[in-house]
Amino acid sequence: MLIPVLLSAAVMTAAMGVASAVSTVLIAGQLSPAVAGLPNTAGVLGTAIGAVVIGRLTTWVGRAQALRLGYAVAVAGAALTVLAAVGAPVVLLFAGMLLLGAGNAAALLSRYAAADAATPARRAAAMSTVVWASTAGAVGGPLLLGLAQDTAQSAGLPPLSGAFLLTIAAAFAAVLTSSWIRPTKAGRVDRQEVEPRQAVRSTTLLAAAVMLVGHLVMVALTTSVPVHAHHYGHGLGALGLMLSAHSLGMFAFAPVTGWWIDRSGPRPAMLAGLVTITASALVIAGPAGMTFAPALFLLGYGWNLCYLGGSALLSRAGQARLESKVEAWVWAVAALATAASTWLFAEGGFALLSGISVVLALPLLVVVARSRSVPPVEPLQCPQELSSLA
Repeated sequence: MLIPVLLSAAVMTAAMGVASAVSTVLIAGQLSPAVAGLPNTAGVLGTAIGAVVIGRLTTWVGRAQALRLGYAVAVAGAALTVLAAVGAPVVLLFAGMLLLGAGNAAALLSRYAAADAATPARRAAAMSTVVWASTAGAVGGPLLLGLAQDTAQSAGLPPLSGAFLLTIAAAFAAVLTSSWIRPTKAGRVDRQEVEPRQAVRSTTLLAAAVMLVGHLVMVALTTSVPVHAHHYGHGLGALGLMLSAHSLGMFAFAPVTGWWIDRSGPRPAMLAGLVTITASALVIAGPAGMTFAPALFLLGYGWNLCYLGGSALLSRAGQARLESKVEAWVWAVAALATAASTWLFAEGGFALLSGISVVLALPLLVVVARSRSVPPVEPLQCPQELSSLA
């Protein structure tokens, strides 16, 4: 089952990455750079809504079918973005990004499908493998921006429409590959000891906070990167290289992170992630130059540590609806970051965005450092204990 999960997540990640980058440029040119982040805001909101819906569908029809439905909705969304790029009303771009978010939610939640089939000692490694598989899509997708633009121009279409045609092809590929995902039970209830309710709540809150802050900082900074590149006259090829460096940090070393978490528990990874995103935010705020792309790479790996560390901690509950609700909160709050990112960038550049990021990350770093050590991840046996949380 793991291979179709990996393939579908990878191509959907490529679809979302390409659409997110180019929609920002499209809106900056048609409307204003100050509102260029709004299409990504729609995509993030779609991810949050999609996570909730997919979580509920998982309990009704199983995880495999729920993932397939999410990818199918993304195909419809990609079609709307193509229409917007060739001259249809720009509102279709926002609607398309909203629907693409549902496919993005499916790709993100597919890491728990891998965890369903793994032993407790290998659960973090299984989830990290899905994240790692997204490297090909996240890195390769932006690298195809230049080719997609040239292909669209040679066909007499607007240059940016090529990227959205690439998006619809990738989303459709996700639907096809997900058809080979075997049904699994949405839940892992194999622990002999039941943790107290308060411990479950504390674990969930800590995991959610680390995932939320790591994702919020990453989204707030990277949303303004296309605007920064456009302002300094960089073409889509240069923008693609920047985004690929960042995506490489997000996904390429996920197996190392999973191996580390399975052996040391999620707390060291979460601490390292918060330290890394704080350091990278400070570097990004400095003079632009040779350090910019490496800082984006480190920002991506800091997100990787926060996201996988939090996911591993959260997976102890073994509840699909709880996992999807945390995912929804992460992306709903991140929607605020995408909406505000380009506006804050216009007001104070990366210095303002990075300052806010540091203010968010440092207090949580202290909380995680002072929290009790979290044992290696194992699921809970007591779904009824979590019913009110899920």
